[in-house]
Amino acid sequence: MTRPITRRPVLSLLAASAALPFVARADSRPIRLVVPYAAGGPIDVTARALAERAKDAFGGPIIIDNKPGAGGNIGADMVAKAQPDGLTIGIAATATNAVNPWLYSRMPYNAATDFAPITQMVRVPNVLVMNAETAQRLKINSLKDLIAYAKANPAKLNYGSGGNGSAGHLAGEMFKKAAGIFAVHIPYNGGNPAQLALLSGQVDFNFDNLATAAPNIRGGKLKALAVTTLQRSPFLPDVPPVADTLKGFSIDTWWGLVAPAGTPRDVIDRLNQAFVGALNAPETKTRFAALFAEPVPTTPEQFGAFMKSELAKYEQVVKATGAKVD
Repeated sequence: MTRPITRRPVLSLLAASAALPFVARADSRPIRLVVPYAAGGPIDVTARALAERAKDAFGGPIIIDNKPGAGGNIGADMVAKAQPDGLTIGIAATATNAVNPWLYSRMPYNAATDFAPITQMVRVPNVLVMNAETAQRLKINSLKDLIAYAKANPAKLNYGSGGNGSAGHLAGEMFKKAAGIFAVHIPYNGGNPAQLALLSGQVDFNFDNLATAAPNIRGGKLKALAVTTLQRSPFLPDVPPVADTLKGFSIDTWWGLVAPAGTPRDVIDRLNQAFVGALNAPETKTRFAALFAEPVPTTPEQFGAFMKSELAKYEQVVKATGAKVD
């Protein structure tokens, strides 16, 4: 990771035969995969699992380089400014490539132009949850019940989130607008304090990451009303999507692989084939399932179009909240 990176011909990096997939070579240099978040989180864990599965296709190791800070902007900027030779790639996530460009007053990179998409990696559903005792007391058993109660009792509900501009905050604001209701937003210093506030009854509902909420849903402490993906989640099949009630509602957590803009197309294609193969491996699906993460292998064009649409979607959401980070 500390070896200086220089421009090299594509074939010296990937050393493939005329036919794909890659052919391993002893002299292949390692690929650096920049994760813009701290080690141990779901993005880091999935990146390491994928790197382990894909390494044979490159004939050498894929080294994970954690570069957390500034909501992911520091690591993302490293990828944006790396030489486009295929030796440095990185993770693009909801925050770094869709939310932060509108949340931060100044950005060190351009999310729309500084990256070459390789493939989406995963989608992790968020879930609208209520404190189970609160739901029972208010006789709220479904999303429609929650909306009806909010309309009949203006400004009596509140919801918590991990902070202004967080995924839970933005999901809550999208929900309020789509449902035509009002609920007071109470920001906390992180997702864990927000969940504790919900469990203790300090707030009425939250939009939480499914992986975080699942143990308390299964334990009966939280009542899941809806997931935020367009379709039902395989991890919570009995819970309908918000979109069943509010057409088109979708706000899930995602991340994928990108290279610096200007990376040659044949390099992108080979990276895509190797990582898509790794994402489709049964072992990868099993490891991701433990994190409630669904593999989403795509073409570079599909991932690029998806990131473009997400960037446009969150522009409206973030500006509507007025949230800013200086």
